[in-house]
Amino acid sequence: MKFTRFLVLLLLPLYFFSCKPLQKIPNYLENVNDSTGKGEVKIPELRIQKNDQLSIQIYSLSTKPELSDAIYNQPAIGTAATGGQSVAGYFVDLNGNIEHHRLGVIHAEGLTRQELAVAIKKRLTEPVELLKDPTVLIRFMNFRVTVLGQVAKEGSVTVPGERLTILEAVGLAGGITDYGKKNTVKVVREINGQRETAVLDLTSKDIFESPFYNLAQNDMIIVESTQQKIKDAEQARTMQKISFAFTLVTVAATLANIFIRN
Repeated sequence: MKFTRFLVLLLLPLYFFSCKPLQKIPNYLENVNDSTGKGEVKIPELRIQKNDQLSIQIYSLSTKPELSDAIYNQPAIGTAATGGQSVAGYFVDLNGNIEHHRLGVIHAEGLTRQELAVAIKKRLTEPVELLKDPTVLIRFMNFRVTVLGQVAKEGSVTVPGERLTILEAVGLAGGITDYGKKNTVKVVREINGQRETAVLDLTSKDIFESPFYNLAQNDMIIVESTQQKIKDAEQARTMQKISFAFTLVTVAATLANIFIRN
């Protein structure tokens, strides 16, 4: 009987440790309640960064063989099985330059696609007109961001287009877990050799006004753990210690009871 009372007293702390009040989990855009409200959609122009891979296609209206645009474009690579439509692209090196196979080294870092297109057009028309009325089309080939922390699936997110919002990136990572802070999501961005960090509140309608709402290539998104996550981890460790101690006490009491009877 005494041993039974002892076990009950030992189990009481386990019961109180396991009981905890439910905490409200904030929702995305929680304070957006005006369904008729309208806001301007702002899509910033991406700036070219080091390690970007660019697709550059050059066209001309000239029909003269000596002014053909074909020599200024990379040949397609691949086989019939892959369609043979892909090109290698131009890599932006650590100096921020690309090396065009016909036009040489061109500085690209910090420029928009349109600004780089203007620079290439200038190479094609000045001081010698290499092409007649050239058109330059530039696309990013590696729009990728990385999502870390309290999301369902950490890792890199790659999209085929050139626009990705913070909400879309979190969605592609499986969403923020119940232990993640939706109101203090960090975005780390490198611009012209400088690192910037922004803290975004995904529960607020003001998120749309942030210059970090639309992500740039190579951004890093970090979702921190809530205090509840830390408390639960500490509680789990405490429960393990109590459980281990309880097992030792039970074994010791059982052995003692056996020896006393004998």
